Amino acid sequence: MKYPLRETIGQPDLLVGREKEFGIFNKWLKGIPKMLSKSKVILCRKKGGKTSFVQRIFNQLWSENGEVIPFYLNIPESKMWYPLFAIEYFRTFASQYISFFERDENLVRKPLTLEEIKEYGQTKSIKPLIDDVDAIFQNGDLGFHDLIWRTAYTAPHSYAALFDQRILVILDEFQNINEYIYRDQNCDKALDKTLAGSFHEYSESKIAPMLVTGSYVGWLINVIDTYLEAGRLKRYRMSPYLPEEEGLQAVYKYAEVYEEPITNQIASQINELCQSDPFFISCVIQSSYEERDLMTQEGVVNTVYYELSDRNSEMSMAWEEYIELTLKRVNDINAKSILLHLSKYPDKDWTPKELKEVLKLDLSLNEIHERLKILAKSDVIMEGISNIDYRGLQDGTLYLMLRNRFEKEINSFVPDLKKDFHEELETLRRKNRSLQGMLNQLSGRFAEYQLANDFRTRKRFALSVYFEGVEDKSELNIIDSRTSVKFQRPDGKGMEVDVSAESGCGRVVLVEVKKTKEKTGLRPVEDFQEKVDVYSGLYPAKKILPCFLALGGFSEEALIFCRNRCIGTAEKIDYFEKEWNVH
Repeated sequence: MKYPLRETIGQPDLLVGREKEFGIFNKWLKGIPKMLSKSKVILCRKKGGKTSFVQRIFNQLWSENGEVIPFYLNIPESKMWYPLFAIEYFRTFASQYISFFERDENLVRKPLTLEEIKEYGQTKSIKPLIDDVDAIFQNGDLGFHDLIWRTAYTAPHSYAALFDQRILVILDEFQNINEYIYRDQNCDKALDKTLAGSFHEYSESKIAPMLVTGSYVGWLINVIDTYLEAGRLKRYRMSPYLPEEEGLQAVYKYAEVYEEPITNQIASQINELCQSDPFFISCVIQSSYEERDLMTQEGVVNTVYYELSDRNSEMSMAWEEYIELTLKRVNDINAKSILLHLSKYPDKDWTPKELKEVLKLDLSLNEIHERLKILAKSDVIMEGISNIDYRGLQDGTLYLMLRNRFEKEINSFVPDLKKDFHEELETLRRKNRSLQGMLNQLSGRFAEYQLANDFRTRKRFALSVYFEGVEDKSELNIIDSRTSVKFQRPDGKGMEVDVSAESGCGRVVLVEVKKTKEKTGLRPVEDFQEKVDVYSGLYPAKKILPCFLALGGFSEEALIFCRNRCIGTAEKIDYFEKEWNVH
């Protein structure tokens, strides 16, 4: 897969999990060529992973080079003059459209100028490109800015109709279109708060459907309901949290990429305290906390606490902006008290009367209800079934941030989050959800991550600790351990080994991991031997130590093959430290 659109997540491997979401959206994408897919909006708070998700969809479609042509535009939080925004919109679309057919990644990264787009249209005899550029220049000279914008925003649908194509229009941070585009060139007076309405008709297109996102959900919903009508974009709420096992995978991946040594116990503790929130996990792994120590439970707790509490931490700064913007319409102590309470008990609906009694609010029921309505529109709480029922969001990270920000102001005491974190990990241990049990349960899915991480953590060991039948039993000194290592055969065919661990002495351990329940037969181990031979040819100065982990076991002929080729074998993962606490 290629990545012409540079994803904000950084290394593509850092986008882990989201299996459920990709399953749902891949089915939706398959319906676009048949004109069966309705425009969608992804609702998810800031730092919830939606931008990485839609950028991956763009790269996936671009790499497939199939029936759906992707167009991606992020609408930034920066002021822009109306005609310049229109021209940028058209240039981005036209450049990505051309790049899809020419297979030129650079056109995604650096859009063509209008002159270059017209020249391409003339060279390829694509009249719409020529006509559209001419229209933009002519209308610009006449000051007809609305016509420039119309040329831009109708282009995807128009081209799809003219050439019987299917184009996906991905607009990231869609709510910004009504907040940062100005009619006056100085961008200080005439803000156009109706621009989203341009897409009213085209949001129903089945040949160029839209996929839009926004970080401020309440604001985005209001824009969509006002200008596009509620039913035109099918809503999908994306959780910022991963399933527990995918969260653990994220911990391993971030630790690997940022070369942060952690034990398997610590990986589980980080995942637990960060609640499988990939942004939270990344902040902890990369934390600038001066006393950061991710090799002990105490060190993990202190680092997590720093990210939540220090005003200069990446986590705090991101949430500070989000909370400030979402609460700007109602920012008194009563609203904060209501929000904190609902966030603490998100499984129960609360009425204004119940909140008045439990929180002892010096407000009328109507005043409480007004605050609840504003908080709901800001998308920090949810409306219940009836008009007077409200409940908190199932957002544990939000609750932790609110506690840290508001609990002292409301209850006159500083929350002891560190104590709570230690109790949480102790509760985890008491519930028999020990690391050993969890990792054994997950090894079928993430064995390569756990193995690479254990290599990295243990550092000095003989390979016979893990695998039987190894010829070289002298101690290794691991200086680099990675998963999914790619290389090429001389004929250009791509190859990949699941785990590579390099020793300081020049030896390299290559491990193939087979996760099937069925026994591994001869063919997979023969294929692995070919990878070993190719890798040896590419790095003749290194001594290769091949190993094969087959969680379903080996057939007799596969085992004989491994023994004859000195390939180490293992059928289970049973080398993790047994103690929960690491000191």
